[in-house]
Amino acid sequence: MGMFNFSLLHAQTTQPEKFQQILNQSVDQKQIFGTTVSIQYGNESWSGSAGNLQNNDTYFIASTTKLYITALIMQLRSEGKLQLSDKINRYLPAAIMENLHVYKGSNYSDSITIQHLLAHTSGLPDYFQGKQTNGKSLLNSLTDGEDQHWTFEQSIELSKTMQPKFIPGKSGKALYSDTNYQLLGKILEIIYAANIDVILTTKIFQPLGLHATYLYVNKSDTTPAVMYYKKNELPIPMAMTSFGPDGGIVSTSAENLIFLKAFFNGTFFPVSYLTEMYQWNKVMFPLEYGIGLMRFKLPAIFTLGANIPPMYGHSGLSGAFAFYCPEKDCYITGTVNQIHKPGSSFKLMVKLLQQVPE
Repeated sequence: MGMFNFSLLHAQTTQPEKFQQILNQSVDQKQIFGTTVSIQYGNESWSGSAGNLQNNDTYFIASTTKLYITALIMQLRSEGKLQLSDKINRYLPAAIMENLHVYKGSNYSDSITIQHLLAHTSGLPDYFQGKQTNGKSLLNSLTDGEDQHWTFEQSIELSKTMQPKFIPGKSGKALYSDTNYQLLGKILEIIYAANIDVILTTKIFQPLGLHATYLYVNKSDTTPAVMYYKKNELPIPMAMTSFGPDGGIVSTSAENLIFLKAFFNGTFFPVSYLTEMYQWNKVMFPLEYGIGLMRFKLPAIFTLGANIPPMYGHSGLSGAFAFYCPEKDCYITGTVNQIHKPGSSFKLMVKLLQQVPE
């Protein structure tokens, strides 16, 4: 009888055990070598890891950095220091604005607004993933192992060698472009008369008590987990110091979750702004982009009848993710630390969300 009771106990898998099993199964030693995740739903919270990552390990959150930039811009808006409709030529120097957006022979540089940058509706080409004259993108060079550093000015000059995709603000059009957030970072630096790492530290990291979160600026810093590309580690410290406002933050899953909650709960800007920010354009299936954030929404045909409610937040090329699901009052942050298969982070997130009680 005692033995029967013992096996019955083991049949009842607890919530944390279910989450941990999903993490363990995701580490396949082919694509994913380590993962670290934090989840909060209702009054419950859990952090776990698997493979070669630990719970408190720091990692590159990559483009999830853009949420932090959105928070700063919306905070300035709430303080009346800028409007989303402001033309960016009000803030940026002439050298940056010159021929920034020339589309089919017409110059639209002076019609770009802050909202266009936040929502990726500027039409500006992506200096990072856009093809250069040699047919390769900066991303291609990095994944080929050619680590390199670039300045803000160089990223904008590179963007100017590429063709814009559409007129700024053209209805229904969006192009995900890191160039937009390089420009937003520069606007913040001009308004605050400080470097972006200092602004992030004083306005977000310190107020939230985030001691392990920082903008990566020192190429000798070996604290963050090295990202993988396919089966190999891809150390690209020079590049990681260059992304800044479009993708340079280092954090832990637990600290990223603290920020994510603050983002959606009115810490930086009124919650009423969120309704306006939820104006969606397609960028890359199944992601849509609003004003400064992503929506991850799977059509029913892909979920085989399972209820996967919409999630709001951001992902990064490093395999990082930070999303909030209002329907389940659930926050999920973490990374699969793999550049090659961006979909693997979303698969993991969906499996974890499905285990969150209704």
